[in-house]
Amino acid sequence: MPELWAGTDAGKTEHHCMVIDAEGKRRLSRRVANDEAVLLELIADVLALSEGDPVTWAIDLNAGGASLMIALLIDNGQQVLYIPGRTVHHASGSYRGDGKSDAKDAFIIADQARMRRDLRTMHRGDDITVDLRILTSRRLDLAADRTRAISRMRAQLLEYFPALGWAFDYSTSKASLVLLIGYQTPAALRRIGKNRLATWLKNRKLRNHQLLAATAVEAAEAQHTAVLGEKLGAAVAARLAREVMALDEEIAETDALIERRFRDHPCAEIILSMPGLGPVLGAEFIAHTGGDMNVFGSPDRLAGVAGLAPVPKDSGRISDNMRRPRRYCRRLMRVFYMSAQVAARCCPTSKALYDRKRAEKKTHKQAVIALARRRLNVLWALLRDGRPFESSPPLPVATLG
Repeated sequence: MPELWAGTDAGKTEHHCMVIDAEGKRRLSRRVANDEAVLLELIADVLALSEGDPVTWAIDLNAGGASLMIALLIDNGQQVLYIPGRTVHHASGSYRGDGKSDAKDAFIIADQARMRRDLRTMHRGDDITVDLRILTSRRLDLAADRTRAISRMRAQLLEYFPALGWAFDYSTSKASLVLLIGYQTPAALRRIGKNRLATWLKNRKLRNHQLLAATAVEAAEAQHTAVLGEKLGAAVAARLAREVMALDEEIAETDALIERRFRDHPCAEIILSMPGLGPVLGAEFIAHTGGDMNVFGSPDRLAGVAGLAPVPKDSGRISDNMRRPRRYCRRLMRVFYMSAQVAARCCPTSKALYDRKRAEKKTHKQAVIALARRRLNVLWALLRDGRPFESSPPLPVATLG
């Protein structure tokens, strides 16, 4: 029997599996529920069909609804390739017919796995990597919820009290949120006055309470008109302020969990030695790489995954035209970009490279990306050699004559 390729179009509740041979002939097509017993039965049937010859499995999701099937395949010693959904979408244009179905997508996945040699093999991640992936994803969701809540709160204030809406930066000032929970209207702020408001804020152990009270009362003095819907708008603004503070607390708790779990990883101290990389960004890096650089093969491959390696866009007489790749890990790019921005301010070596790029007429963004690319090479070498970052190379030891 020839070698078989099994392509799976994964879904939330059901998957469609298509098995083909070396000639592209369909050997099995089955829709199965995302259930352990049913999936084990599918795996057994495909292995029986191969009669002992190897089976290469390919799937278009690497998490979510496909997690159970991937775990079952790896536990059964099967090779699993990952084909991104965007790749399947673009490849579908080269297959006969304009229709789209799960069976057709599963066939395309299997056929691409049969023909291509550049697909990444999936491995079972360690517990720390999986935990960090869950925690960092949760933190991103919380940060997004916080941003939306602040935007809604500011928009609500602009409807009835615009001066207070723009008086403070609610994204960075906890004191302004406490103020908004207590007082939301111009009349209420004028009634309490600057001195009593400052005392009220001081009793809640808020810094800069005098300046905060003066700014709020000044905004109230600028508006003596009560806008329609002010009472209900004030209640909504106060509730949103409480929501933002609750999200701040949950984010802080999540950060503590991330740091605690991140420090359990053997590569944690090496990653933290790099200027600009703290526990949260370091955890993001581990969550998307596992800390094992052998998976990528080279720093250039990692740079491509992170979107830091430009790709050519040449055509005809146009050459040396480079652009950022369309397919890359946004969160991995975020790790290197944000850490490079921090390092450009606090690390002399990184600052020197950033300043040199700016002197070459590069924009701030271009200079930061160039710095991020260089730092990726350094981090790769540190993890490969198992040693921490050093700001300057050690002096050579003099030999005794």
